[in-house]
Amino acid sequence: MFTLDYKSRLPIYEQLYKSVRRMAAIGAMEQKEPLPSVRSLAQELGVNPNTVQKAYQMLERDGIICSVPGKGSFLSGDLSAISQQREIALEKLDEAILTASDLGITKQQIIVRVDSIISGRGE
Repeated sequence: MFTLDYKSRLPIYEQLYKSVRRMAAIGAMEQKEPLPSVRSLAQELGVNPNTVQKAYQMLERDGIICSVPGKGSFLSGDLSAISQQREIALEKLDEAILTASDLGITKQQIIVRVDSIISGRGE
């Protein structure tokens, strides 16, 4: 379900956080869908349970998942947190494009770079 790059400089908990957030954003996970338990996911991924717990805490903090004591963690039924993160991402993208343009990077160079990044993700 989740793929991690153990050679990446990005910490495992951040990779897991981004993976769940992305899956929620693109609809690969259903609202209120249960997530694997911390212990079972840690075992499946071969990581320390504290690593999974940290990712789950970040996801809960950002409103992407909710935890129910004794029941587990679930994808939030209210995906407004995802919508807010999308808006923030678009604002950052706007800012980056304007900065690049101010530095003389052409529209075509920006488009080529965006295409390269998206293609590199296998989309």
